Amino acid sequence: MKKIIAVDGPAGAGKSTVSKIVAARLGYTYIDTGAMYRAVALKCNEELGIRNEELTEELIVKVASDIDIRLDEAARVFLDGREVTKEIRTPEVSRGASDVAKVGFVRKKLTELQRAMAAQGSVIMDGRDIGTQVLPNADLKIFLTASVEERARRRFEELKSKGFAADFAQIQKEISLRDKQDSEREIAPLAKAEDAVLLDTTHLTIEQVVEEILRLAQA
Repeated sequence: MKKIIAVDGPAGAGKSTVSKIVAARLGYTYIDTGAMYRAVALKCNEELGIRNEELTEELIVKVASDIDIRLDEAARVFLDGREVTKEIRTPEVSRGASDVAKVGFVRKKLTELQRAMAAQGSVIMDGRDIGTQVLPNADLKIFLTASVEERARRRFEELKSKGFAADFAQIQKEISLRDKQDSEREIAPLAKAEDAVLLDTTHLTIEQVVEEILRLAQA
């Protein structure tokens, strides 16, 4: 029987890391919707050759109108047939993803694609509006969160491990700004669904969070 788990939460809460592990344990397909918005941002950066702050809604819509984004079972991301799994994880693309996510045309296009992917079988999908907008009828909804300081620490360590230059104070500032933008945008803002289970991961290990979600899923 097909089951759907929706995982939402702010940047750096551990959604992707935890969701990948849970998907593997349950034999579900993992769908990273944030990667899809990052792919749009990457294409904007590559095709337009301008900084994020110079992006306009008109330019974003023009780029997104002709775009092909696919995720495979290994959570690899393909943009117009080219694998961009690593390219979409740069700080610049991360910042651009927040801008493209505010555009109604982009959200509508990607939401349709996400729903079609979820219809294929049992999935765990993470993002900002999965439980509230994309998959409101999900069998289990989780809202992961953590303190801004902890989320900044995690992002700082992640960037360092991948060889990117990282400034903790700047990362903390960017996460706070991203929280504000995601929560206050007019279209599909970041919000906890009324029937979602809140999990604060500030003082929890990855394995503890995974075990709790597995317990909820099995219940």
